[in-house]
Amino acid sequence: MAEEIRKLPIGVQSFEVMRQEQFLYVDKTRYIYELAHTGRQYFLSRPRRFGKSLFLSTLKAYWQGRKELFEGLEIVELEKDSEGAFEPYPVFYFDFNGQNYQAAALEDVLDKMLGRWEEQYDCKGQGTLSGRFEDLLLAAREKTGKKCVVLVDEYDKPLLEVLENNELEEHNKAVFKGFFGTLKSYDEYLRFVFITGVTKFSKVSIFSDLNQLNDISLSAEYAGICGITEVEMEENFALEIEGMAGKLGIAREECLVELRKMYDGYRFHPDATGVYNPFSLLKAFWGKELGYYWFGTGTPTFLVRRMRDMHFDVRQLETGAIHATVGALSDYRAENPDIVPLLYQTGYLTLFGYDARRRRYTLGFPNEEVKYGFLESLLPVYTPAAVPGRGTDFFALDDSLEAGDAERVGEILTALFASIPYTTDDAPFEHYFQSVLYIVFTLLGQHTHCEVHSSRGRADCILETDRFVYIFEFKVDKSAKEALAQIEEKGYAAPYGADKRQLFKIGVNFDSESRSLSEWLVG
Repeated sequence: MAEEIRKLPIGVQSFEVMRQEQFLYVDKTRYIYELAHTGRQYFLSRPRRFGKSLFLSTLKAYWQGRKELFEGLEIVELEKDSEGAFEPYPVFYFDFNGQNYQAAALEDVLDKMLGRWEEQYDCKGQGTLSGRFEDLLLAAREKTGKKCVVLVDEYDKPLLEVLENNELEEHNKAVFKGFFGTLKSYDEYLRFVFITGVTKFSKVSIFSDLNQLNDISLSAEYAGICGITEVEMEENFALEIEGMAGKLGIAREECLVELRKMYDGYRFHPDATGVYNPFSLLKAFWGKELGYYWFGTGTPTFLVRRMRDMHFDVRQLETGAIHATVGALSDYRAENPDIVPLLYQTGYLTLFGYDARRRRYTLGFPNEEVKYGFLESLLPVYTPAAVPGRGTDFFALDDSLEAGDAERVGEILTALFASIPYTTDDAPFEHYFQSVLYIVFTLLGQHTHCEVHSSRGRADCILETDRFVYIFEFKVDKSAKEALAQIEEKGYAAPYGADKRQLFKIGVNFDSESRSLSEWLVG
């Protein structure tokens, strides 16, 4: 019997294509019903590759009255008694994807968008961009007798792409201020407004002028509006789960556990159900492999460099030590020294919990794909010698550990620390060595059992392979001999007394003046 062929919508952002070409669709239309019937103007922030564009395309089809595309979906039943359901409205859909804003002027992009609509509504296309948009809203109302719907997809792309060019960033903010200020002045001509982005920049007129925008980004009610919940996954992709389990040679329940560890865990409200990254989940089902797909679409280099330059302690990312207030997560300013809001909004951190008394969130990595993918992006920035092919990279380190070559492990780590960029500021070397150790040994934990500790009474790091056990103790401005003595005195090796694997006790000392790994002693 031939295997049923099902079309997975990888990269499909058009609701019309999704429905007409019979791609698998996870029904999110009840959210559209609730939005349309309970309010008028909204903002939603979600990470990239999280289904924002598809949701906006679905909104577009709804407001255009394309009822035929919704047959069999939940919204048709919800709307059956609604007066004027699926009536068409004039829709202005601003899509800021697909442009390189380092090369293309934001004004030119807006000019092309307006030009298409001006032909449709017989407008002259004269005057300023904001004036032309005002004329369009008036003309559409006059021609159709209906108020207008404005949908803005990835409004912040022209800002995020130029974050390292302050002049261009301020210019694009000014363009937006003039253009979208129209939405406030012409509120009486608007039926519905929905704006999406990765970040919510303050001091951009969309938010400073449009204080009537309802930000649903941290709303429990809309926490599942994008992404795929566990229930949705099991209901819609049962065949894909079975197929993947078969390919990997594991049971269905074990496959679900692995998928959960790798792609689940995003929470956009502390009390809401977690959601899976839809892009990564679909790619995993398509290839029947547990890969790091989201990071293949690119990690912002400015984000990685900024973490290094601000001496961010990366160990906090999974210790529960990252906190943020409600206000901080809902807003972002490029000049803000706090990088946590941007890490959250871009999807590298997610909500773990909320302390109502202190009004603050706790955040951390959502899943293994993000954790390991992000640390892999950080490693070559913190230690340039980690570039593959030089014999001092992560793979060479992993091979040496698997081979039991403790001296070679020491040589590679010494080279990695020697490549740490020297800075002229007052950042202590201890920050760098702790961050690099955390990154290196956490990445090794993908392939071996590796625990990095910071509490007293436990070794700094224990790494286990099939044939070897390594116990590390690290010191700064002391001696490797002292570190080795601590392993003995504290009995760190005692749990492995009956273990048949070869045991390496390794004392390491870092010299803060030379900013190097100065001593490596194997006991």
